[in-house]
Amino acid sequence: MATKKKQGRDIERAYTAKQFVSKLRRLADAIENDRRFRIQVAGERVSVPPDATISVEHERSGDVEEVEFQIRWTNE
Repeated sequence: MATKKKQGRDIERAYTAKQFVSKLRRLADAIENDRRFRIQVAGERVSVPPDATISVEHERSGDVEEVEFQIRWTNE
């Protein structure tokens, strides 16, 4: 059975503070319990495996600073 290759995608979605906190809580619970984390972003369901790599990135450019929480994995 052939697997369908997913198209490239680069989506950024803004959330209210309350929505963001809710997603962070669900993510933290999944990580803490070594469970898969599922989230829908801009209409696409994403399933993050429990062994995904988690990192924090900080960027600065002039007066603008950014902190990104990144979760990376390979689909097999």
